[in-house]
Amino acid sequence: MMIHRILTSLVFSLALGAFGSANAENTIVVGGKKFTEQQLVAEMTAQLFRANGYSVDKRADLGSSVLRAAQENGQVDVYWEYTGTSLVIYNNIKERLGADETYKRISMLDAQKGITWLNPSKANNTYALAMRKDEAGKDGITSISDLAQKVSAGKEYKFASNAEFFSRSDGLKPLQEMYKFEFERRNIIRMDGGLTYQALKDGQVDLALVLSTDGRIPAFGFIVLKDDKDFFPSYALTPVIRTKILADNPRIAELLNALSARLDDENIGQLNARVDVGRESIESVAKAFLQNNKLL
Repeated sequence: MMIHRILTSLVFSLALGAFGSANAENTIVVGGKKFTEQQLVAEMTAQLFRANGYSVDKRADLGSSVLRAAQENGQVDVYWEYTGTSLVIYNNIKERLGADETYKRISMLDAQKGITWLNPSKANNTYALAMRKDEAGKDGITSISDLAQKVSAGKEYKFASNAEFFSRSDGLKPLQEMYKFEFERRNIIRMDGGLTYQALKDGQVDLALVLSTDGRIPAFGFIVLKDDKDFFPSYALTPVIRTKILADNPRIAELLNALSARLDDENIGQLNARVDVGRESIESVAKAFLQNNKLL
């Protein structure tokens, strides 16, 4: 057991890369996870802070659990988290909650750990069902209820799903139960989650499981079906900050809330696409967004 603890501590320290010395006086440590969306909001945050007189140390390449632990330990001051991640992963709440209740619950629970949740954005990076816009328009489908009616009436759609969603207890089966429809087994095509987008784009399937803010959705001309019965959990992208840092720097809340208010599914998806599909740099895309929204 002692060896396990020592190894765990060593891995954590290496992942942080000598974090302990980073949080010098008057320097705000901005964290982020390893994927495009997180790197974008971390860079926006860093640029916004620097433009308003703060010294910034940005660490935007951390794993989710390492990043959360670093904030709890006082080694990261601020980063952007997803409400559902805190609810399910960090606070182990399995109860199905709506978006507002999720935010209230995690705000209360994380406050006890010295973490303050600021205003959530309208960017909700959760599971979703997507179709090609032209096909959805031709069939008159804008919501999952519309899809359910078509399937129940005998219309067949090939659905690309990752293996996890196909089998998990809060995945495809309960989704179909809630919306009262069922895909024929032969029409469910299981594949790696990253391949579902290309399969839909190429017409190999008619419907795909996606993450709602993925840049390939606007880039490939997809439409996300409205989850009109709120099946999927809320994963609202939200700035979180150590309460002590906020108390010492109250203007940070104003800056981050202003940025949060300008982010939604559509524009974060477009920003992701500019990086992932258009191959623009994180720094230039972040700067342009801040300037276009008069935050710089």
